[in-house]
Amino acid sequence: MSLTPGEEAARDALRARQGKGARYDAAAAPHADLLLARRGTAYFARKLRELSDDDLSAPSLRDGWSRRHLVAHAGYHARAMARLVEAVRTRAPQPAYPADKDRRDEIELGATLPARALRSLVYHATVHLDVEWRDLTDEGWDRALTLPDGTGITARDLPRLRAREVWHCAVDLGNGGRMSDIPPDLRDPQGQT
Repeated sequence: MSLTPGEEAARDALRARQGKGARYDAAAAPHADLLLARRGTAYFARKLRELSDDDLSAPSLRDGWSRRHLVAHAGYHARAMARLVEAVRTRAPQPAYPADKDRRDEIELGATLPARALRSLVYHATVHLDVEWRDLTDEGWDRALTLPDGTGITARDLPRLRAREVWHCAVDLGNGGRMSDIPPDLRDPQGQT
């Protein structure tokens, strides 16, 4: 993504105002996919805010899951992604989840959290993931990693995976989100989420 000289000057001025503690995506980061993930996260947060605490106990559009389960899943999915990015960044192997059963148990336990804690889980896990993405170097984006199902990918693929999941989670809350709200290239061709 190239910037005009005026855009570069504005970016540099903003960075100077923000100071040394601010984090930015690496130049080689998959900016379009990061934008999809961040917009999906904002959409999910909006749909979640529309629900009262009591509404969280209602069924979601995912079979067998309440909205609480879905919210816990969205938060723990962000945590798992953050662990994968951290493993790439530090070059220290770390699985997204120790085992598939652990993932299910984590979601079941997360669904029992008080509503405020459940909402905070999503918020904090999302911030952690964003920090990990911003700390990843240009070369880090092309490092290989393995998903829990054994699929080999690079860190560059993670923002699109997160984007797809968080957009679908927002719709699956079942409180007015529509499949047509999801960017077309993130929709499931079979119409399932």
